[in-house]
Amino acid sequence: MKNKKEINILIGNKIRIARERAGLTQQQFGDLVSLGVKNVSDIERGVSGITVATLKRICEKLSISSDEILFHDRELNNVEYISEKLERLSPEQFTVVSNCLNHIFELIANLDK
Repeated sequence: MKNKKEINILIGNKIRIARERAGLTQQQFGDLVSLGVKNVSDIERGVSGITVATLKRICEKLSISSDEILFHDRELNNVEYISEKLERLSPEQFTVVSNCLNHIFELIANLDK
């Protein structure tokens, strides 16, 4: 059995939290970032470390900063979390999200009438 390094445990835990926030199972996440379920499990438990290339794929697919995985110790409230996610979207992705939100707000406004 591999020894767990403290840094691997901390990074793995942050990856697990980011995966869960994205609403992904380990299988879905693994498929998204080209890892097997066992690899995802080992990383999240701190049994295995990750390469820079894997960290880059994870951050790109989850639209998060590597700083959040490597250094981020503070808890974000919902608005800060959403704001940070929106900042990392491409202009095209931002337009899609903005259109969806506008539609949702219109539906909510119509409920109040």
